[in-house]
Amino acid sequence: MTQFRTARAADDDSLYEVWARSFTASHIVPLYEQDPGRRERTYVATDGDGVLAVVYWLPRDIRDASGAVRRVGCVSSVATRPEARGRGLVKRLLALAADAMTADGCAWSLLFTGTPQVYASSGWQVFDRPFAAGPPAAGGLLEDGWAAAPVGLDRWPDLARLHDRHDERRPLTTVRSPRDWTERVPLWYAPPCEILLLRRHDAPMAYAVVDWSEGEVLEVALGAEDAAVPLFHAVAGRARSRGLPSLKLYPPLDPAIRAALPSLFDGWAADGDPTGMARPILADPAEVRAVVEDPRAVAWTADYF
Repeated sequence: MTQFRTARAADDDSLYEVWARSFTASHIVPLYEQDPGRRERTYVATDGDGVLAVVYWLPRDIRDASGAVRRVGCVSSVATRPEARGRGLVKRLLALAADAMTADGCAWSLLFTGTPQVYASSGWQVFDRPFAAGPPAAGGLLEDGWAAAPVGLDRWPDLARLHDRHDERRPLTTVRSPRDWTERVPLWYAPPCEILLLRRHDAPMAYAVVDWSEGEVLEVALGAEDAAVPLFHAVAGRARSRGLPSLKLYPPLDPAIRAALPSLFDGWAADGDPTGMARPILADPAEVRAVVEDPRAVAWTADYF
């Protein structure tokens, strides 16, 4: 008989097996184990053979369209054993998770998926993750006083200051804690990702996170608007040196970033990645749409769950 309940420590082996059969990413279990309250927010369908399906969620502090911080229920690592699919198990678990988010005071729920049809009937609606794409520009030497070089996350205090300034009131961004910088961010931005820090006369001015395996600029933070051009010159130059035929830029096209795009691309086009989904919990649906559709909005890769 199938039971629907929260997870227990004794479920771990079976739970991790379900994830191993469903995902190839190596960060899922380490990220999950960083969450001390994970089991009470992990809903499982079980039978005598162990876990059949799982829905896990965690609360995060995320900015709304006004820049105010709201509590948001973030759904992650949803999976079903192949032999148990088609039985509506995930839908039952999503309903339990949504009830728990309501009791926890979450304004809305957020998830990212390549299979939106799984969640649409449970109230989650798709939104785009816009990006710009094109061949890298020629790059060039930086003007006197500017320098860019890769850094490790031991420099996270410098990166955090730039990040916080850039995203101070940006919709859909997560408020990062020191623990996020030292535990969560390293899992997402491990090699082949590279963090390129731009300095002017040794003062940190901007950074970009680039996944060179995919040619994707995943995150940008500007300490000043005039830092965008030299930062993009540096990224484009490194892309050219690696022989990359194209780049994708996921950060929103704020005025300073849009104006600097010729320094990054030799011609570019806008596109969208419809993998984000949101569901109102306590907030009005119009409020939630205003967040995810705001042109300034972004959910950085390192804040995924």
